[in-house]
Amino acid sequence: MSTKRELGLVRTVKAVCPHDCPDTCGMVVSVDQATGRAVDLRGDKEHPFTQGFLCQKVSNYLERVYHPDRLLYPMKRVGPKGEGKFTRISWGEAIRTIGEKFRAIAASEDGPQAILPYSYAGTMGKLMYSSLDRRFFHRLGASLLDRTICATAGAVGCDVTLGTRAMIDPQAAVNSRYIVNWGSNTSVTNIHFWKVEHEARKRGARIVTIDPYKSPTAAKSDWWIPIRPGTDAALALGVMHIIFREGWQDDAYLNDHCVGAEQLRARALNQYPPEKVAYITGLSVEEIERFAREYARSQELFGGPALIRLNYGLQRHGGGGMAVRTIVCLPALTGDWRHPGAGAFLSTSKAYPFDDNYLTRPDLIPKGTRTINMVNLAEALHGELPGPAVQALFVYNSNPAAVNPDQSRVLSGLAREDLFTVVHDQFQTDTADFADIVLPATTQLEHFDIHNSYGHLYVQANNPAIAPLGESKPNTEVFRLLAKEMGFEPELFEESDEEIARRSLREDDTSAEPTALTGITLDDTKAGPVRLNLPTNWAPFASGEFPTVSGKCELYSEREARAGRDPLPYYVPPHEDPQTKPELAAKYPLQLLTPPATSFLNSTFVNVNTLRKSAGERTLEIHPTDAARRNITDGQMVRVFNGRGRFRARAIVGESVKPGVVVSLGLWWRKFTDDGANCNSTTSTATTDFGGGATFFDNLVEVTAL
Repeated sequence: MSTKRELGLVRTVKAVCPHDCPDTCGMVVSVDQATGRAVDLRGDKEHPFTQGFLCQKVSNYLERVYHPDRLLYPMKRVGPKGEGKFTRISWGEAIRTIGEKFRAIAASEDGPQAILPYSYAGTMGKLMYSSLDRRFFHRLGASLLDRTICATAGAVGCDVTLGTRAMIDPQAAVNSRYIVNWGSNTSVTNIHFWKVEHEARKRGARIVTIDPYKSPTAAKSDWWIPIRPGTDAALALGVMHIIFREGWQDDAYLNDHCVGAEQLRARALNQYPPEKVAYITGLSVEEIERFAREYARSQELFGGPALIRLNYGLQRHGGGGMAVRTIVCLPALTGDWRHPGAGAFLSTSKAYPFDDNYLTRPDLIPKGTRTINMVNLAEALHGELPGPAVQALFVYNSNPAAVNPDQSRVLSGLAREDLFTVVHDQFQTDTADFADIVLPATTQLEHFDIHNSYGHLYVQANNPAIAPLGESKPNTEVFRLLAKEMGFEPELFEESDEEIARRSLREDDTSAEPTALTGITLDDTKAGPVRLNLPTNWAPFASGEFPTVSGKCELYSEREARAGRDPLPYYVPPHEDPQTKPELAAKYPLQLLTPPATSFLNSTFVNVNTLRKSAGERTLEIHPTDAARRNITDGQMVRVFNGRGRFRARAIVGESVKPGVVVSLGLWWRKFTDDGANCNSTTSTATTDFGGGATFFDNLVEVTAL
């Protein structure tokens, strides 16, 4: 019997995974033409990088799209804030209500800066992440949001040394023979690059993982180096000490393409001997010496260059920016930047020259508009920041009630009766429970978008596969409606989504200098993934040409010196470190790390039944020594707490962590816990040294048995 596909009753649509992951996978959606329903979703085998396989989360994406709890209609609150009781209203009433409230606040003594947009990377598409939404709030004059919660510390740290992100051609990493996953659980959070690493290993590469936690990647590596949390810069400086001591540095690369090699040499040799670094990092001198030797002499020992795969976990502490700045100096010392697929790799995002100014129109921002760091939402909602108190909050692409630090104070801020809150989402999240107006959002299968990637070099459009469910609308359409309600200039919002995408590609701009996007059309990207105009085996720093002021890799930063900061790399300890804060550690002696659970992506997917069941329950991994001191047995329920808050979890006693370190995988929604809290009840709103980033992994706690 013929199938529907064979009879032409099923059409296929090229799509792109929208989630905050470097892989940005190509997808193929099959749609039953009779019903308009998506009946299958799989990886696109024609995508040169993601090659047809999807992670566990996105493999279950249709369960998310057709989830019985999808928000399908606008609603307004009818019960107390936080109770989550709503009644259906029309889009017309919802938009009028928001417009009336925004106009009243803008006309008040506090003005429009009392309105705060709050969004992050619930979708990574160029249009849904940052286009008409930014134009709307810029034109309104609302407070600006500094979107720092994930990546800014590492981004700024890279910029100090390199003038851009640490990047390579990821497909060329098969050429590397010593691959270091430094703070990167690559086999889970970057699975297609793990495939590249695995292929390199089949060709003779050695894979090493530096992580305080024996993650799945660490368990699959040839060597796990269990560093103490927040001490990565010290290890990097100790490696530099050994490289300079032994004369393993690439003097030609340092002389031709770097500034500050002699100053850095003096600091590393004088201030970071292996014995001192061993004390700081919790590693042995022998481990440090061995790692330095293998890394620096990779060509001789393993037959090829070395690559450091950085990720964002290692920057989530007080010295996170400096840690990244320091680590990305290492390939300059060894000369690994010369080789395709070698050096250091944080993100490819800067390889994509989209016209972000056109997308977001920063020229519309009124002079003197304040900026609020999203990490400090608790302070903003409690009126503890300069400027007017926040009177209205518009949340989209985020779930701050779950993902923000200092959870209890975020929740008490959201519970303010005088705070007008709008949430645009696909589901009634923990944050939506506190909203006054809830707006239904489309999923990736229901709207158009265009995507770059921070893990490969392909650009692709997402084609809508099905009609929006219920009355759900994409971000762009919501802000068109609001702009019309507010009487804003139509020309800022009237372009279609496809026209905005076309303009962002600079498709019709023949006057500009050629870029990596030149010649790539929107129609090309709608047909499938298109590689940027970059050579095969692209190695951006092989001949120097760093986009710094000096044009060189700045081991010594004159810019930092002029700003009154240390111009050389150095170790910045965590804010909450047992070695530097012994009084705090006497009360809360354990360093808590809270990486995402394999089944979740931060707080995304927690409400998908299949994935939540896969995650099991909240756990706390604790070393046998620490468990014995607290009379904690494997499988026992425990209380994790500090002065900010507490949560419950089930103990897993074992050697996946070092003594003094505990790990609880996140991020659970409050409504799916038995105590109404997740691990962010204990995290702090303190920020990183560079970039004002979040310090989720800079967190001292105590654990007791229940």
